Amino acid sequence: MTSMTLSRQQITLLITLTLVWGFNWPMLKLGVTSFPPLSFRSLSMWVGLPFLALVLCFKKVSFKIPMADWKELFVLVATNMLVWHVLIILAVQNLSSGRAAILGYTMPIFSAMFGVFWYGASLKWRGWLGVGAAALGVVLLLWHEFSSISGKPLGVFLGLVAAAFWGLGTQQIRHTRIQVPTLAIVFWMTCMSTLLMSALAFVFERSDWGPPPDITWWSILYNAFGVFVFAQAAWLSLARSLPPLASTLSVMFIPVLGVFSGAYFLNEALHWQDWAAVLLIVVAIASVLWPTAASPADPASAKPSAKP
Repeated sequence: MTSMTLSRQQITLLITLTLVWGFNWPMLKLGVTSFPPLSFRSLSMWVGLPFLALVLCFKKVSFKIPMADWKELFVLVATNMLVWHVLIILAVQNLSSGRAAILGYTMPIFSAMFGVFWYGASLKWRGWLGVGAAALGVVLLLWHEFSSISGKPLGVFLGLVAAAFWGLGTQQIRHTRIQVPTLAIVFWMTCMSTLLMSALAFVFERSDWGPPPDITWWSILYNAFGVFVFAQAAWLSLARSLPPLASTLSVMFIPVLGVFSGAYFLNEALHWQDWAAVLLIVVAIASVLWPTAASPADPASAKPSAKP
C-alpha cells in the first residue's frame, strides 16, 4: 500500500462528508426516540429519493444500468446499504448516538481485514500502523462506555455487524466491474434499499405508525438531504476513486465529531482518553494519506534522458 495525495475536490468532499455524517448521529437519536426506527429510515429515503433523481437529471447522468450488472448491484445494495442501514438504526435505538457512531466506525478495521484476507491486498508498515492506530483510538473512545454498553449486548452486536458489512461493501465497491457513473449506482441502490426497508417497516412496525413529531421531521429532512442526497453519493465516489484503506481511514474523524458534539450539546464530560484517541486517529489518517518523498530510484521521479 502506498500513500497518496488527495485532490482539492476529494479533500472538500471528505471535510463536508465528515461534518454531515458526524452531526447526523445525534440527529438519528432524535429521530428514533419517538418514532419507529425502520419507518424513520424509510421516510428519510422516500423524501430524499426524488431529489437524488433530480441531481442525476441536472448533471445529465444516465439512469441506465446494463442488465448483466444487476446481479452485482443487488450484492452491493445488501452490503453497502440495506444491512448497514437496518442494523445501525436499530443499534442507535439501543445505544447512545455516540456509542453507536464509535461502533459503526470500526468499519475501517473490518475493511482492511477483508482487503488482506479476501481480496489479497498487501499492507505495508504504514497501512498496519494506520489500522492499529484506528483500532486503539476506537478503544480509547469507548473507554468510559464499556460499563454502559456491557448491559446492552444486542446494540453492540448490531453495531459491529453493521460495520463489518459496510467494510465488506467498501471493498466490493472498490473492486466492482460495473462501468457506470457512481451517481447511477447510488440512485438504484437507494431505490432498492427504500423498497426493502419500507417492507421491513410495514411487517414489523406498522402497529406503531402515527404522525411523526416535529423533531422527527427535522431529523428526517436532515437524513433525506444530508445523507441520502449528498453523503451516500460522496462516500461511494471516494470509495471508488481512492484505495480502500485510504477512503475508510479518511472518515475516522466522524466518530470523533460524534463524541465531541455530544459533549457540546449534551454536556457529556471529556476525558484524556478522548484527546488521545483524536491524536491516534490523526496518525491513522496520515499513515495512508501523507505523501512520501519520491525515491531517486523511482522510475516515475527520474528525469527522462536526452535522445541520442
